[in-house]
Amino acid sequence: MKKWVKIAGLLALMSVVLVGCSSGASSKSSSSSSKANKVASSKVTSGASQQAYTDPKTMKGKYDIVIVGAGGAGMTAAIEAKQQGMNPVILEKMPVAGGNTLKASSGMNASQTKVEAAQGVKDSNDQFYEETLKGGGGTNDKALLRYFVDNSASAIDWLDSIGIKLDKLTISGGMSVKRTHRPHDGSAVGGYLVDGLVKEVKKEKIPLFVNSDVTKLNETDGKISGVTVKINQDKTKKIAAKAVIVTTGGFGASKQMIKKYRPDLAHYVTTNQAGATGDGIKMIEKVGGYAIDMNKIQIHPTVNQSKHILIGEATRGEGGILVNQSGKRFYNEMNTRDKVSAAINKQKGKDAWVVIDTGVRQRSSAIDFYIKDKLGVEGKTLDELAKKMKVPATTLSKTVSTWNEAVTNKKDAEFGRTTGMDHGLTTGPYYAFKIAPGIHYTMGGVKINTKTEVLTKKQQPIPALYAAGEVTGGLHGDNRIGGNSVADIVIFGRQAGTQAAAYVKAQQ
Repeated sequence: MKKWVKIAGLLALMSVVLVGCSSGASSKSSSSSSKANKVASSKVTSGASQQAYTDPKTMKGKYDIVIVGAGGAGMTAAIEAKQQGMNPVILEKMPVAGGNTLKASSGMNASQTKVEAAQGVKDSNDQFYEETLKGGGGTNDKALLRYFVDNSASAIDWLDSIGIKLDKLTISGGMSVKRTHRPHDGSAVGGYLVDGLVKEVKKEKIPLFVNSDVTKLNETDGKISGVTVKINQDKTKKIAAKAVIVTTGGFGASKQMIKKYRPDLAHYVTTNQAGATGDGIKMIEKVGGYAIDMNKIQIHPTVNQSKHILIGEATRGEGGILVNQSGKRFYNEMNTRDKVSAAINKQKGKDAWVVIDTGVRQRSSAIDFYIKDKLGVEGKTLDELAKKMKVPATTLSKTVSTWNEAVTNKKDAEFGRTTGMDHGLTTGPYYAFKIAPGIHYTMGGVKINTKTEVLTKKQQPIPALYAAGEVTGGLHGDNRIGGNSVADIVIFGRQAGTQAAAYVKAQQ
């Protein structure tokens, strides 16, 4: 357990790593810890890692609202609750705030936004709804999805109001228009979002305690009345609260839970941070909540297998292509993640390359991290790149030439791709990143309603208990669309803060 502190260096570095989008944190993953220890001495570049968190000596025995997990959903909920006049506290198990949100890459999906309007993008909430429903195989919780899309634009506005500006657009797989909102400089959305939220938490004087592991949800007279927390893996303390919001993320780093629900995926690497082990789900089940869709685990198609780092979807959204070991394209790169992953698994070696040019790099500055961390190969020309990739140069050159013609003609005759075709691959140096699928996101989690109230199997709310983010299930259906998890944590994080505050006021 004491190894957690050593993980701080890795988690901080991950703020610029492009992996998955979720919220909160959970208990230790031994497999991830061993890898973390190897890089614990890495230079810290994250603003999140440099934050001075609240001194544990000041932790009180009572707060209006306790938020369990300091990922995007947790911090959003806390800020919203404070804006509603509450006295909230955030308890984070890991040594730094951020959870999987630190690893978010491409951006935040939202429809009918002022950013889209300013850039001439024609979009609608209904279109966003239908495309997300299709991407989830029609199995999404329709009530949650409707609330999600209808409140996405206001979530962008809310972030803007606290200085977090997502005013650049790109597109993700399964979407038909550019509705993925990103930081202006094209950097990874996760680190930018976490730094902005932590700054606002400090501004609002909301206590944020790290190395504070909530181990139990306490009950009194049939309602949640607080939590039990272990501080620095030593002292145990009970904290009373009028409401509790659980935002502890998913279970993508729990080999035990992956093996339980999807044994066929047990051999896959994971992009999740070490804390994503499903603690919140287990705690909620113990007080009468229940989990759904637990076998729905997303495999992301483009993961570096040696360092478990995701090569973000923006590389393809900005014009990148996938080629196999023969140097040929083999599928529509902008299809949904489940289908692209399946196509890669059919290739020789069950892997592929993401190929981009300098133009893609310039439009998505987060790619600089991949290059700096030596996750790929570089060539001044396509022939030089092909040599380093060990693929036939003539084949790769023909593949890129055919792709560039498709971009020019706005028609991909080979695989029917229709998005991420604004720019061809024409400017050297060129880059290629070897990838294969990896565990990325858990669509399953505890059942909530649109008020983020945690429900029993009889569909009754558990009094004073709320949940938001990847710890919940149902919103995404069979497959999550890239960019929807950042939207999820902000939209439902806000709702959890609002509803918990309303509950507390009603009790008074």
